[in-house]
Amino acid sequence: MTDSSSHSADQRRSDERRSDNIQGRLLWSPSPDHAAKTEVTSFAAYVKARTGFDWSGDFQALWRWSVDHNVDFWDHFWDWHGVIGDKGDRRIENGSAMPGARFFPDATLSYAENMLANADDRLAISAHCEDGRHVRLTRAELKDRVMRLAGWMRDRGIGRGDRVAAYIANIPEAVIAMLATSAVGGIFSSCSPDFGLGGASDRFGQIEPRLLIACDGYSYAGKTFDRMGIVRELAAAMPSVEAVLIIPFMSDTPNMSGLPAPTLFDDAQGDSPLDDFQRVGFNDPLYILYSSGTTGAPKCIVHGVGGVTLQHAKELRLHSDVTGEDRLFFFTTCGWMMWNWMVSGLMVGTPIVLYEGNPFHPGPERLWQMAAQDGITHFGVSAKYVDAVRNAGYLPRQHNDLSAMRMMMSTGSPLSAEAFEFIYDEINADLQLCSISGGTDLISCFVLGSPTQPVHAGEIQTRGLGMAVDILDEDGQPITGEQGELCCLKPFPSMPVKFWNDPGDGKYRAAYFEHFDGIWRHGDWATLTQRGGIIIHGRSDATLNPGGVRIGTAEIYRQVEAFDQIEEALVVGQTRDNDVRVILFVRMAAGASLDADLAKAVKASIRSGATPRHVPHHIIAVPDIPRTRSGKITELAVRDVIHGREVKNTEALANAEALAHFANLPQLSE
Repeated sequence: MTDSSSHSADQRRSDERRSDNIQGRLLWSPSPDHAAKTEVTSFAAYVKARTGFDWSGDFQALWRWSVDHNVDFWDHFWDWHGVIGDKGDRRIENGSAMPGARFFPDATLSYAENMLANADDRLAISAHCEDGRHVRLTRAELKDRVMRLAGWMRDRGIGRGDRVAAYIANIPEAVIAMLATSAVGGIFSSCSPDFGLGGASDRFGQIEPRLLIACDGYSYAGKTFDRMGIVRELAAAMPSVEAVLIIPFMSDTPNMSGLPAPTLFDDAQGDSPLDDFQRVGFNDPLYILYSSGTTGAPKCIVHGVGGVTLQHAKELRLHSDVTGEDRLFFFTTCGWMMWNWMVSGLMVGTPIVLYEGNPFHPGPERLWQMAAQDGITHFGVSAKYVDAVRNAGYLPRQHNDLSAMRMMMSTGSPLSAEAFEFIYDEINADLQLCSISGGTDLISCFVLGSPTQPVHAGEIQTRGLGMAVDILDEDGQPITGEQGELCCLKPFPSMPVKFWNDPGDGKYRAAYFEHFDGIWRHGDWATLTQRGGIIIHGRSDATLNPGGVRIGTAEIYRQVEAFDQIEEALVVGQTRDNDVRVILFVRMAAGASLDADLAKAVKASIRSGATPRHVPHHIIAVPDIPRTRSGKITELAVRDVIHGREVKNTEALANAEALAHFANLPQLSE
């Protein structure tokens, strides 16, 4: 694409002068030439040839067709993408049941086989660590290492249905371990090594793994953390573990004493590599992921081989326009589903870029320098990271050549309209910005990007193809232009196969299908725009309800984040006098303090930029705000603390000690 394919920076500044309203402003449009060359245009032509349906270049028309003919859509996509495996005769079983529908019930395939096709000398993985280490693997080298480890697993009887747990950093060995597990038909589950013993055992202990793979430690922000003590305790707490593989990530000679059948990762080589992939059923388990909630033990969410393969291929190719000529990066850990999503880039032939460590070490330039070095075309981060770069005053494109970057993705929390604008002004004026939203529950997205549609500030471009997403009011009726519940009305292939240890699927049904019978309620408070875009306002289960009127939290955050004196914010509802009042907590920037004038200014901004109902009753400064390990602020945990309720599963938090700052605050009794 050239600059002529999009709104120019000069045009956007002209728009800004004409309007004070950033939300909804047009920031980028694909040129006709660009749209014609996208993967989704190729797929639409394929559909037309097979069905006669003509989308006429209208992505929303294609979305409607894909929902109205959702089984046909997934069937055609299987063939167009070229899934390796046997599709079988039946396309769906119990097609109207939600939950209960099963796509391609007779199909057999291997996720690893689809990932490792075309094992040649093209780059597969470019892996960076914060300490400067850099490892590159070709597709041939990756497959060789995978099949050797798979041979070792096979020789020890690990196969179909067996669980492999990985306590592991975001390094090539994580990818190798996952693919080897898939190659023998096993089930892979991972979390990052910054989890403490409780957090890791609460997860892995439920699934009874036969094999534990672990790093000896990790580094973050220049500090080294030895994890061998936790690995020993973790293995001891799980009698199912028969062997432990140790990756010497921080030491060449880790002390492996006290572990069952310990082996260094590079020594785990079978007498002969695996020579063929174990194909399994479409709905056989591939991954076990974990909910990041802060109440109760983590839910073990089981995702199937076929659903992950189809859904990820669709999102990468049709929504993100990823090809073998690109470079795909997402800043993530192995404890977040975006790692699983990113790794699937190997399936479409694109090299993936891994980063392990602090993205701000030694400074805000770190990831942008890496992007320039590797020529990253698809760059993914959290909304929190974008805000951190903005707050640091770092202007990426002034210091780095980011011309290769043609798509930027953001998730984890709603990306503000101001952050949209920052990306176009200070990162790249000519890229597609994809704010995306889905989650662990579906290991993919409900709403995401469209390479043939414009980008509007603060708005997600489209609903996912084949995903019958709609916004429903309290009566379960579809609404447009109003806030409501984000729901999915029809089955899709990447619905969880089940929850682990959930006889009768009681927990599974309760998680998504109790609010609206037979409809997936995701727990996001959202608005569908007239043009088919989506605005996410926050979690519906963290939605505020002052005076009986429901409001989301994103509108408050948007206003507060405009204040340089405030580094981070968290808002909850406090039940008091049979009503709910809004409480805003803020973490101040270095050298700043919360005084009466600043509090007044914040309230005025919220009143004018949102509504009077959004204005907090109290604004309270705290030294830290609790977050999940994927970087999300934990509104629900804080809400429990201020109401005197116990917060369970604090191991899901990256900084659980911060909860103490919210207990017994005198202002909340006023």
